[in-house]
Amino acid sequence: MNQEQFDKVKNGNGFIAALDQSGGSTPKALAAYGIPEDSYTGEDEMFDLVHKMRTRIITSPAFNPDQILGAILFEATMDREIHGKYTADYLADQGIVPFLKVDKGLDEQANGVQLMKPIHDLDETLRRANDRNIFGTKMRSVIHEANDNGIKAVVDQQFDIGKRIIEAGLVPIIEPEVNIHSEEKEKSEDILKEEIQKHLDELSEDQNVMLKLTIPTNADQYKQLIDHPRVVRVVALSGGYPRDKANSKLKENDGLIASFSRALVDDLNVDQSDEEFNQTLQNAVDSIYNASVNKK
Repeated sequence: MNQEQFDKVKNGNGFIAALDQSGGSTPKALAAYGIPEDSYTGEDEMFDLVHKMRTRIITSPAFNPDQILGAILFEATMDREIHGKYTADYLADQGIVPFLKVDKGLDEQANGVQLMKPIHDLDETLRRANDRNIFGTKMRSVIHEANDNGIKAVVDQQFDIGKRIIEAGLVPIIEPEVNIHSEEKEKSEDILKEEIQKHLDELSEDQNVMLKLTIPTNADQYKQLIDHPRVVRVVALSGGYPRDKANSKLKENDGLIASFSRALVDDLNVDQSDEEFNQTLQNAVDSIYNASVNKK
């Protein structure tokens, strides 16, 4: 593990950029960027276009290490290059810590939750991540209802895989997202906090994790988790909230920083001039940084 990167993620001011849209969500991301699905053919062309989009974001002067602590990448992005360097190496050279999305998507809903699909090639992916100088990983589950058994299964699965990631020398981002539209969001967050706390308390002193959680209904709901000695950092997903609302809710939570995806790039467009693109991205970065660092 890179100690300098660990210290930056744990103690730095800023947020984590989520640039990890995968095969299923890439068409939607490209459409939002102004590239409709009928303008390209096949996955290869699609991933070429999304890498071009991500390269434009990552190489923008707005994507700077003074405000952005790290970036989460999709596997295909990890294997591609920016200016002659693998993406993680390019980011690290800029002072931004690289993470990798390792999950394979979600299973069908059962017991009010969606577990992760099996990650059959996890060991090989982690080996390649180390070869590509990745610092940590991210994996997502979703909670829709306040079902005790379902939420327990989500957290158990996340930590079981997380321990394998730790053994590989990487820092896992545990992401049990609570659906912001759930009628039982607040109750789900109470159950989730208890289940996460149990697992954190069982970790040894050399086992560290990050958490990526939905911004809670009740401010400072996760303060006890943020302060836990086994937690490197707790970051928040925007979860479908518009950027202004996500920022406003984030400010209410001491110690919680952003790891936004759509809320970071929503206003970017392929047809913008470089000046327009960079200024639009800078405006988003400034607002998310402010919400992460300056609390109410």
